[in-house]
Amino acid sequence: MIIDTTEVQDINSFFRLESLKEVYGILWVFAPIFTLVLGITISVLAIVWLEREISAGIQQRIGPEYAGPLGVLQALADGTKLLFKESLIPSRGDTRLFSIGPSISVISIIISYSVIPFGYNFVLSDLNIGVFLWISISSIAPIGLLMSGYGSNNKYSFLGGLRAAAQSISYEIPLTLCVLSISLRAIR
Repeated sequence: MIIDTTEVQDINSFFRLESLKEVYGILWVFAPIFTLVLGITISVLAIVWLEREISAGIQQRIGPEYAGPLGVLQALADGTKLLFKESLIPSRGDTRLFSIGPSISVISIIISYSVIPFGYNFVLSDLNIGVFLWISISSIAPIGLLMSGYGSNNKYSFLGGLRAAAQSISYEIPLTLCVLSISLRAIR
């Protein structure tokens, strides 16, 4: 059997198209996630800028104006400064509790995003109890706040952690009631 070179070229171009189709399929899976993250980031930057401008107007002072045009990049400058700050650990405190507390708070919130759908058929973990899992995992965050306050071995830091945990819980209760009422309404 003799194969013509044009047939070989056609077969090779077909395989290249198939591999490109797989790459495009993978990219389209991550496109909604990237769009969502980019939209949230830009929205947060705009809200922070508006809050600073409105606060400056109320207090009759000049708002952020040096970082970028009209101070738009001030939030990015603040975030960069926060990343490069020195982390201080109290000398007489429990260093494990003080260090693990913020990690527990952040990780519980990140894990709670695993049940949120990013597309029509794209959910990281499709469970029947997704709403309840989201509520239960996100309710772990106040424990991390308490651990950080207690691990500092300072009564004022502990009271601050207790206050932050109480505030977080007071926001969670109405949120949970709203989400559960919508879930009950959505049952077919």
